[in-house]
Amino acid sequence: MVEAALYRDGVRVSSPGSLAETFRELREQPSGMAWIGLARPTEGELLSLASEFDLHPLSVEDALEAHQRPKLERYGDTLFVVLRAARYLDAPEEVDFGELHVFVGPDFVITVRHGAAPDLSAVRRRMEDSPDLLKLGPEAVLYAILDAVVDGYAPVVAGVQNDIDEIETEVFRGDPEVSRRIYELSREMVEFQRATRPLVGMLHGLMAGFAKYGTDEELQRYLRDVADHVTHTSERVDSFRQALQDILTVNATLVTQQQNAEMRALAEAGFEQNEEIKKISSWAAILFAPTLVGTIYGMNFSHMPELHWVFGYPFAIVLMAVVCTSLYFVFKRKHWL
Repeated sequence: MVEAALYRDGVRVSSPGSLAETFRELREQPSGMAWIGLARPTEGELLSLASEFDLHPLSVEDALEAHQRPKLERYGDTLFVVLRAARYLDAPEEVDFGELHVFVGPDFVITVRHGAAPDLSAVRRRMEDSPDLLKLGPEAVLYAILDAVVDGYAPVVAGVQNDIDEIETEVFRGDPEVSRRIYELSREMVEFQRATRPLVGMLHGLMAGFAKYGTDEELQRYLRDVADHVTHTSERVDSFRQALQDILTVNATLVTQQQNAEMRALAEAGFEQNEEIKKISSWAAILFAPTLVGTIYGMNFSHMPELHWVFGYPFAIVLMAVVCTSLYFVFKRKHWL
């Protein structure tokens, strides 16, 4: 148990130190309201609360296991609300999600928190500083918690917007790590969308029950304001997902263009290298012809008629020149030279 308090007419009258003490004092003060806050409670604590306040077993099971989507369910006189809170972590530039379960009965509010967000102690202080609002009962506490959760989305929206701006710069700068960052942020936006979208329907459901359950007009105004903020946030999250999809498409296009440019550069380099090889091979063949003739007549055999022929030397020179010239024109015609 994080904190428990008993209130009468919007003023804290007691701060019990245990669940048993809370139950006892609440029975002694029929007109009071208990606000019990728990963080990752044990099964024994939840079963004790379920026994005292007649909580539905399904809601207790959900609160114990967590990992639920936002929802609003009514079990008799008790409302069971599941909320997904979020906060933006500046250092790792990522969104951290928490889960909050709220039981709201005629004379009690029980909050079960899984995660660091939201800061319910701040909600409690704000409500205690507004006794006129707190004396409206458990519904007022529920709306204050809803307001705190929704207000917590604003820094997340601002942080994500900044991340998207940075990603756009990185995409056009050709950062190789940007694809991974887009993917991770897209996953966070899926989670953010799952946290905000169901809230719109939940709040409209609460507003639809104003007349049936006689909700105070002040609380109605609070809830309408919260609903407006949720709708705005949900629309921003939808736009973020679409923007990330567009950025991912642009990044894929730019990567493809870069790969094509690299392949074209490799092809051009290979073509230039091939042309150089052709030139080297052509000159090697041309130079091989006189080398071959000179090698033959350099063997100095005794019975080589051309060695004793008067025109032997000019013939060898002319032969080498004719062969080299012929090869030159052949390679020139083939555009190897």
